[in-house]
Amino acid sequence: MPKAAHPTRFRDKWRIRWIDEHGQRQSDVFPSFREAEYQLQRRKLEVEERRRGLRAAATRPKAFSDICDYWLAKRAVRKRSRADDESIIRRHLRPTFGHLLLGDIGVQEVDDFVVERDHLNPKTIANHLTLLVSLLRLANELGWLAAVPCIKKPRVQLFSRDFRYLRTKDEIRRFLTAAAGEGEVVHMLYSTAVFTGLRAGELAALRWEDIDLDRRVVTVQRSFAGPTKSGDIRRVPLLPDELPRLLRAWRLRCPGTIVFPNAEDRMLQPSARAFQEVLHRVLDRAAFPSEAHGERVRRYITFHGLRHTFASHYLMDGGDIFRLQHYLGHKSQAMTQRYAHLAPEAFAADFGRMSGVVLTHAQRVVALPR
Repeated sequence: MPKAAHPTRFRDKWRIRWIDEHGQRQSDVFPSFREAEYQLQRRKLEVEERRRGLRAAATRPKAFSDICDYWLAKRAVRKRSRADDESIIRRHLRPTFGHLLLGDIGVQEVDDFVVERDHLNPKTIANHLTLLVSLLRLANELGWLAAVPCIKKPRVQLFSRDFRYLRTKDEIRRFLTAAAGEGEVVHMLYSTAVFTGLRAGELAALRWEDIDLDRRVVTVQRSFAGPTKSGDIRRVPLLPDELPRLLRAWRLRCPGTIVFPNAEDRMLQPSARAFQEVLHRVLDRAAFPSEAHGERVRRYITFHGLRHTFASHYLMDGGDIFRLQHYLGHKSQAMTQRYAHLAPEAFAADFGRMSGVVLTHAQRVVALPR
């Protein structure tokens, strides 16, 4: 068998070259010398095994477009975010990496990809890189890629520290009073959002069969595209005494399957006016201030701010943060901790602990020799 060269430097990586069982020269690159040396010995062994008929013939090297096609056909179809994956692949990943073989995608190519998108929000770039890593890992699992390059994503805050919500009970009353002016379905939708913390999609997909008014419990099990964001089913209580009574009266006037239907008695869609345009009118009617940022207007709250309102007031009224995590459907408590500062009385139960050992002025202080 022809003698293979040792790994050689190639940009910031290491290239290996070898002759396959057909006498064709092949090459590949790896992030470290150690990995390259190991892969070179592995290739030599594979070639010898194919010569002896102990291993199936090698298939052609796979391109990045191949793993994109595989992902969209067999993995993305099972995800809530399929449309997002399709958009990222079509608009960003395939135009950049589609012409490359999987083995040719390394740290430098990824860094160039990031630099070209430095005008985007870091969270957006992180989302693109997350999908890229998932694609490359899948290629590795399929045997199409020897090693996944080390890809560093930009650091992104888990959540915004200045989340917006209706800060007082008076603001909640003003808001819901103004919402009543848009009709009963809007008033009930916004009231349920404020007092349950459900996401827009969870409210839109809510059915009467999901609400047990006698037990005051809502079973949250679907959203716009099917499952909930976390993929789990959770149960959320109807906390205010008035809410079950309002919903019971609303069911008499809206007896269909969907709790908050549109004009055609169908489920509200993400683009429904109730989630933005109508909300803006309600905020204006209730005299909530807005801020102008160039051509854009920053409203006092967004629809998601009603979810923040529920979480914030729940804790301010003495609610338990661990129960709140379940009510909101957060996988990680870190997401729920953003509201912890709103319940300062939670520290009061610990006041006085570890007392009796603190040095006080009544005790004698002995100076130590220098």
